[in-house]
Amino acid sequence: MDRMRADGASAARADEMADAAALLQEVLGGGGFSFVYGGRASRDLLPAWRLTRRRRREKDGVVRHALSYSDPKTGLVVVVEVKEYTRFPVVEWGLRLRNASKRRSPMLDSIRSLDATLNLGKLPYLHHYTGDYYAIDGYEPFRVSLAHEEGYAFAPVGGRPTNRAWPYYNLECPAESRGAIVVVGWSGQWASSFQGLRDGNVHVTAGQETTHFRLLPGEEVRTPLSVLLFYRGDSVRGQNLWRRWMIEHNLPRPGGKLPEPILPAYTGRWFDEMGTATEDNQIAFIERYRQEGIRLDYWWMDAGWYPCFHDGKNRWPRTGTWEPDPQRFPRGLRAICDHAHAKGIKTLVWFEPERVVPESWLGRRHAEWLLKEVIDRDGSRKKVDWSWALNLGDPAALRWLISHTSKVIREQAIDLYRQDHNFDPLPFWRANDGPDRQGITENRHVRGYLTFWKALRKRFPNMLIDSCASGGRRNDLETMRLSVPLHKTDYNYADNATKQAFHHTLSSWLPYYGAYVLPVETVDTYAFRSSLAPMTMLTYDLRRRDIDWAPLRQLCEQWRRLVATGYFYGDYYPMTPYNRDETRWIAWQHHRTDNEAGLVQAFRRKDCVVQSVTLRLRGLDADAKYRLTDLDAPQDAKVLTGRELMDAGLAVEAAQAPQAVLVTYERVHDR
Repeated sequence: MDRMRADGASAARADEMADAAALLQEVLGGGGFSFVYGGRASRDLLPAWRLTRRRRREKDGVVRHALSYSDPKTGLVVVVEVKEYTRFPVVEWGLRLRNASKRRSPMLDSIRSLDATLNLGKLPYLHHYTGDYYAIDGYEPFRVSLAHEEGYAFAPVGGRPTNRAWPYYNLECPAESRGAIVVVGWSGQWASSFQGLRDGNVHVTAGQETTHFRLLPGEEVRTPLSVLLFYRGDSVRGQNLWRRWMIEHNLPRPGGKLPEPILPAYTGRWFDEMGTATEDNQIAFIERYRQEGIRLDYWWMDAGWYPCFHDGKNRWPRTGTWEPDPQRFPRGLRAICDHAHAKGIKTLVWFEPERVVPESWLGRRHAEWLLKEVIDRDGSRKKVDWSWALNLGDPAALRWLISHTSKVIREQAIDLYRQDHNFDPLPFWRANDGPDRQGITENRHVRGYLTFWKALRKRFPNMLIDSCASGGRRNDLETMRLSVPLHKTDYNYADNATKQAFHHTLSSWLPYYGAYVLPVETVDTYAFRSSLAPMTMLTYDLRRRDIDWAPLRQLCEQWRRLVATGYFYGDYYPMTPYNRDETRWIAWQHHRTDNEAGLVQAFRRKDCVVQSVTLRLRGLDADAKYRLTDLDAPQDAKVLTGRELMDAGLAVEAAQAPQAVLVTYERVHDR
């Protein structure tokens, strides 16, 4: 049986790698992308341009290719940068376009960093998802047919890349047991389309949504990344290949290690984020957690720690002065950070550098760095008088931001940098573009944003970065290579059914994310377990002495034991369909292939009358034995074979509603 499984896996891997190799050759041959230059299509132009090639093998199993096309007439240089992953069936590429002449270039239009036709077999289906937008249906999955020449187009709203749309897709052909994951990597306004063709093929395009510009002498732009991963089997196998690739090649590694699970706490619910926080009340809260024996990894200080006094009170959205408020923090945040460090707790601090209000330091000192006009919904241009956009495409603004933020991090002894982004930047970008420069401001800003974060990573190699944008509205692939999304949504965290549904989707794409525990008026095991994630955030008011905090201490210690196993970096299997229905169960499985151990999380919602559910596990060895332990009844541990668990399934019972059941399992090795 093991030989059969190994032979089947080997054949599937060979086919997957062959699919990736075929696409690689297409891209290296000048395919997979397109643009219009001077009114002519790139496919007609490139064969006549000078071409040079470079190839470099790297130590992590990646081979880098670079194709440089040069137009002898106008001086345009197009460099196609390709990454070949020798350990995964993945091909990645992007373009850089530079005007090497001393004159403005002819018009560049419709730059599509991805323009390819995929043939995966008959009856293809597209799995796509909503992005985050403070709504109950964020991260909702959809499965649509492309078999009858259907077409679907996608784009985010307002310039933040995962606002209402999700640039991660799974293109599956169940009839052929194969598929491809298609991802657009761009930290701005992208657009993608999937068009079914008559012969069963699917035409896929993607790129920056608007590109219509002439390049100035010496000017360079870049395109979004295109990433395709090929798989054999069902769509879940494809998602687990994606997870493995994300873990090995993409997740940031502060200090050279994968991000560790963390348990932070903050007081934002009680002090208007940090709007009414002080040195004294922050230190007092840290001490209360210590008195209750609740071990914390980070102390979280969110928006409002800077001077933001307006209309008679501190209002945290008044951003642009990035120094601690001397009235509330006379010794800076450093006093809180030093106190936390002395107790073995690191610190996390919130920033929102891209938003600037007029009365702030930036608003008064550097108006030349700010975008103050927007394109309104009716297409008209208008000035904004209360909140402006910092232009990260301005080299001087970018240099200042890198230098000043680094200074604040060092002086205040901050351990984790958290960046938010609470407005739509696209209207500002487009208002700054002339008729023959459409898309330039966005392109420069996106490159500046990524340069900023890369500079922080270089200066603080042990520091983790948290990506936030009104929740999870900027979690594109390039951002996820530099950060993790500790705050995946602003949507109601007390809605545990929706939170579970969010996790059901996100675990297929992002191995590391966070969740807040709500409600906090009592210690609720169901709410805590609904927030079980690589980062679980505590928001309790420990000033209250009328609450017994011992159960919270026990839940936190149970969280530590579970995350220490590494389950969240294993494979992920949905065990029930996605749903937000309070009358139904939802469940999933995390499985480590290296030691054949894992975790089942199952939730009986509050209006569910069904007390038990049978869940079929996946990824097990059919002939092996596994010991299963319900964490609420460890004395009743049982041993079942992999075949029983995968075929008949595991019966999970919950006597109450709502109730969260956690079952761990491990392979039993015969002596």
